[in-house]
Amino acid sequence: MPKMKTHKGSAKRFRRTGTGKLKRAHAYTSHMFAHKSQKQKRKLRKGALVSSGDFKRIKSMLPK
Repeated sequence: MPKMKTHKGSAKRFRRTGTGKLKRAHAYTSHMFAHKSQKQKRKLRKGALVSSGDFKRIKSMLPK
């Protein structure tokens, strides 16, 4: 049985936490900041966890 290959696009976007959850970055952080409030921009800086619905699908792309 050959080894499973890591999906490189997913590997660049998700990191595994110490407890095995998946960490992700927020969307809407690359441009058009003039109309976004300072509070919104500050909250977008922080990481977030992958939702339970997406977890199984993304986990299979990151076998390690």
